[in-house]
Amino acid sequence: MASNCELYRKASIGTSLTDALDELVTNGSLTPLLAVKVLMQFDKSMNDALQTKIKSKVSFKGHLHTYRYYDNVWTFLLEKAVFKTESESVQVDLVKVVACDAKVVAH
Repeated sequence: MASNCELYRKASIGTSLTDALDELVTNGSLTPLLAVKVLMQFDKSMNDALQTKIKSKVSFKGHLHTYRYYDNVWTFLLEKAVFKTESESVQVDLVKVVACDAKVVAH
């Protein structure tokens, strides 16, 4: 279940936060327990912000190369995917989409 909540740690903002926390723990400015609490708050805040602050809608379609469902997380690899918003359309050769149930993540 923990992996569901940690989806955004792999994004650049999450890796930057993790690197900064690691440095603070290494030099003794922060305890490991407090660093873990900060990461847990980051996970919650990212999920909350994406649910309440983002109003844009995106639709996409493509050729389904592979899919997997594990631990309440869906992973899809799409080939020749097209992403559409109200104002633009973007095509990519290969994209990985990771999705989880927001109700499960909230707990």
